[in-house]
Amino acid sequence: MWVFMLPDGRAVRQEIFTVRGRAATVMTRTLDGPNHDTTLDVRPFLSGRDPHATHHENAGFRFDPDRVRDLLLWHPYPSVPSVAVKANGAYTHAPEWYRQFLYEAERARGLDDTEDLAAPGCFTWNFKHGPAVFILASPTPGEDYRDLYEAEATAVAAKWRKLEQARRGVYASAVQCAADDYIVRRGAGHTILAGYPWFTDWGRDTFIALRGLCLATGRLAIARSILIEWSGIVSEGMLPNFFPDGAARPEYNSVDASLWFVVAVHDYLAARVAAGRPAANGDLQRLIAAVAAILQGYSRGTRFNIRADEDGLLLAGQPGVQLTWMDAKVGDWVVTPRVGKPVEVQALWINALRIAGKFSPEWGHLAERALASFHRKFWNVERSCLYDVIDVDFQPGRVDTAVRPNQIFAVGGLPFALLDGAKAASVVRVVEEKLLTPLGLRSLEPGHPDYKPRYTGGVRERDGAYHQGTVWPWLMGPFVEAWLYARDRTPAARAEANKRFLTPLRAHLETAGLGHISEVADGDAPHHPGGCPFQAWSLGEFLRIEALLK
Repeated sequence: MWVFMLPDGRAVRQEIFTVRGRAATVMTRTLDGPNHDTTLDVRPFLSGRDPHATHHENAGFRFDPDRVRDLLLWHPYPSVPSVAVKANGAYTHAPEWYRQFLYEAERARGLDDTEDLAAPGCFTWNFKHGPAVFILASPTPGEDYRDLYEAEATAVAAKWRKLEQARRGVYASAVQCAADDYIVRRGAGHTILAGYPWFTDWGRDTFIALRGLCLATGRLAIARSILIEWSGIVSEGMLPNFFPDGAARPEYNSVDASLWFVVAVHDYLAARVAAGRPAANGDLQRLIAAVAAILQGYSRGTRFNIRADEDGLLLAGQPGVQLTWMDAKVGDWVVTPRVGKPVEVQALWINALRIAGKFSPEWGHLAERALASFHRKFWNVERSCLYDVIDVDFQPGRVDTAVRPNQIFAVGGLPFALLDGAKAASVVRVVEEKLLTPLGLRSLEPGHPDYKPRYTGGVRERDGAYHQGTVWPWLMGPFVEAWLYARDRTPAARAEANKRFLTPLRAHLETAGLGHISEVADGDAPHHPGGCPFQAWSLGEFLRIEALLK
């Protein structure tokens, strides 16, 4: 709700809401106070582009709408969806180009920053007849928009408002309701969009976010749908990293997405048991088969030199390819290549082996061998924490001593911790001292030669800082879990964690993407948020930890 004060003291109250399951937005404006022949003119601007492009004046834009009773339908270009407008005001056709809109945020990001928009005409309301209603939609084949075609604008707005209020009212909090925004259809099932406005569904993000968005909020049927849908696209032991915009074939270029799937399967099955509704035998067998296919593929070797080494740990990488979640790449420059044995990949690998060991003992034996190697090889005695990568570039004994947040997964964020006692506490202490901020963990310690304090500038500057100091809110989840683990998860520790670590994130819900948590933030104070203002795994990990702390 927005309130606009007029010079004479009256106020215009503007309400905007979207409708779940429909490509539709409803806007109503109400005048408070005397409404003697007070008119409102609204001129909509149209384009025809994807989220990554800008629109410019051209002769091909079709300004004239088709009319279906009081519904106006614009078809700007043959290749883009139509735009439908239903309003209880009068429309006057007056086509015009409005040129050179300047987008300051795009300019700061080094992207195309000016755009021309098409204004086909103007809608006019007189408030003496009541509130102004404006409905914008993009009907697609197979969706039911009969009410939009058949009912009056005021009735449609009232109906959709009631439906939305009922849908949102079933959730315990606005944040739990916000989780719905990332869950979309893929094929016969569901998936999770990584973030708005420019991410599609990424395997890694989907399985990390699922644990909070779905399992912590009781959406077990949706979690099942997502896991079953993804289980059918295992290839050579790998699940896709992401589905490129408009591409028919996914990209298989991630070492950890498949392992996060195994973790998500474990947590899903456990959640079903805890709810007293164990997974159906058919689902169980299908998920176990997908887990087995992943571990078999990784054990014998798959794309990008991903394979189990003689010590039981997982090797991965090749020049010019980014396989871990620290995946920034500019042209041929891989910012953080991490070729060898990355620490969080080992934590995921050993967890996956232990999970699969419940169904097939040989995986449990390999997990024990890998864990022993992990303890022997990853401890950095000088810094009392874990190396970020060992056997760097496949050179035995070569290590990366940079303090990064990846080591936290050896203590928290996964079903099984790899460390305990003094070493677990030391990892948590080092990460807290070097990396913790109110909005999450830095991706690199300040003082390191490669540390970047700000996530700003053009594409090269931002991608060069993406995992070189930039803060990631989703990492607050594994950190809080590790912090609790080091303190035996006592009630006092949970209360302190809630106050210290979740309070700043709750405050952030009122900034940037309202009701959501941003993708990243600056490494240095005041930790200005950046990237996507609506990020699935940021919100998912917040929900997961919020549930854990109850």
